[in-house]
Amino acid sequence: MPKAKIARTGGFIGLLGIAVCVCAVSPTVAAAAGERQARIGALWDSQRYIGIDEIKAGMDAYCLTDYGQAGIEKFALKVLGVVRDIDPGRNAVLVMGQDERFKHTGPVGGCSGSPVYIDGRLAGALAFGWSFSKDPLYGVTPIEEMLEVGLAGGEGASSARSGASAMAFDYSKPIDVMEAANGFAGRKPGATGAVGGATALPCPLLVSGLPGEVCQYLAEPLAEVGLTAVPGLSGSMDAKDGPAQLVPGGTLTMPLVTGDIKMNVLGTVTEVRDGRVYAFGHSFQGYGPTNLPMASGKIYTVISSLQRSTKLGTSSEILGAITADESGAVVGRIGAKPAMIPLTIRVERFNALEPRTYNCQVACDSVLTPALARSAIAGAGYQAGSFPPEHSIRYGATIDLEDGRSIRFANVSANMEMMEATSELGGALNLLMNNPFGVAAVKALQFDVSITPRNIDSYIWSVDIIDSKVKPGEEIVADVVIESYLKEKRRHQVRIEVPKDLSPGKYNLMFLGASEYASFARKAAPYRFLAVNYQTLVDALNVVLNVDRTKLYCLLVLPPDGIALDKAELPNLPRTKALVLQSDRRSVASMPYSHWVEKTVETGTVVADKEIAAITVEK
Repeated sequence: MPKAKIARTGGFIGLLGIAVCVCAVSPTVAAAAGERQARIGALWDSQRYIGIDEIKAGMDAYCLTDYGQAGIEKFALKVLGVVRDIDPGRNAVLVMGQDERFKHTGPVGGCSGSPVYIDGRLAGALAFGWSFSKDPLYGVTPIEEMLEVGLAGGEGASSARSGASAMAFDYSKPIDVMEAANGFAGRKPGATGAVGGATALPCPLLVSGLPGEVCQYLAEPLAEVGLTAVPGLSGSMDAKDGPAQLVPGGTLTMPLVTGDIKMNVLGTVTEVRDGRVYAFGHSFQGYGPTNLPMASGKIYTVISSLQRSTKLGTSSEILGAITADESGAVVGRIGAKPAMIPLTIRVERFNALEPRTYNCQVACDSVLTPALARSAIAGAGYQAGSFPPEHSIRYGATIDLEDGRSIRFANVSANMEMMEATSELGGALNLLMNNPFGVAAVKALQFDVSITPRNIDSYIWSVDIIDSKVKPGEEIVADVVIESYLKEKRRHQVRIEVPKDLSPGKYNLMFLGASEYASFARKAAPYRFLAVNYQTLVDALNVVLNVDRTKLYCLLVLPPDGIALDKAELPNLPRTKALVLQSDRRSVASMPYSHWVEKTVETGTVVADKEIAAITVEK
């Protein structure tokens, strides 16, 4: 059924434009529509609100917003007209700013939601503008559309699943953590979309507790979820500012990260009714029911810019939760409790006198949490400055889950700054919090990193097989020389025992760095990296994330023997039994069981390539 449009005449509400259908409307749908109509009617007050049918070009108007000089102030506007269906199902009121400050700053990030009044009644909220416009032209989302938010789709979904529809991964193939870390590539979040050729006023993400230049390093992971990082100011609201309140024209913040590192989305309150707070005049993420922290805030000033001016401010303590996020607005409830995840980050740097620990809380959301955690950790890594041209980091992470299980991994990265480390954590969180098997409730996150000014990249310089012809039960002895970035060569001797029952023939002896080893294992034994339920997902992540980059992997590849059924390995099966288990009538697919003899050598470096040698096994 097409979306109903709300028309108001003399304070009464009618539902217009509903297409007449030949098919019968089910009692359930009719009841839901009737309930929604009744709820909208209960909210409308013709003494309090003015509908778009009453608004004419040339009318005087004003908005309330905080520019940081004298708190909430009035800013004069002039109505240019009403644009119906500026986007399908959406209307807008066009207004021109008359105040000199509006003319100086142009559209301001953080003004989203500033309430607009005509004839003393609330008409809607400043919501969008035109980039590089020479005049302070704004689009206003009508209050009718804002009051609809949350009535049809409900409010306050489980925070861990609030954005689950935004991202889906192919669990029919071996999981790829690095691929999952970039799950939002190419996605255009709703809050940054165009409305009739205009763009929504941005709600900046003010980052504080970190150096200002860190924002450039956070741009990519945050942009994937529609956020633009802006350097903010540390601290919180002063007691002399009075108690934190959410009032029309006042600041509304979404403190997505709190504690030693702060990341606050900044906008403006449009309306407060019976504990419900309406803000922004456009969507934030646009996922409908949600559960994100909501707070008030204080504006210090407006930073004027030719590209996009923005408010600079800070957040109060959490006062409630954003429970609905739709195209017309975000809606929160005062007193609602958002879910937050503790995040502890410990950073040890070569140029810092002692390690530094950050204690934070991150909003629990299946879409935002991975990007926010990655950004907070990356920012902490840059606290004491940029990385030197040659560097390496050692890191360890723990993802504790509510059911008592955990993902734990540790590794080394060379000359990749924080990218590999944070991508692994972000990819694991994306897979856990967006899996189809059930909610993986994250209880706590911990990340430790140590940064040193040393390049530990290396490659295999040579492989020397003492005797390439061996008999079953004998040892293959190989001398492997690893050359480091600084041309230092180290010799490692590898001994691999040939199985006593191995048939005569030619076999491959492989010497692999961690990346090549992981690629080989995924192809040879993909079932080890498949997730078919929540349990196997956790197990697979613990395997994938713990392939040590400082080891050289030496493999004697054996011919397939038996089958792998689901995740069960069944070696040495008689051929007749294997044929029965491989029947196409079975619901669980089977594949040949691949195996190999494996030895690892600790090199202290990150080996980047591979070498393959031929071995002959004689009778």
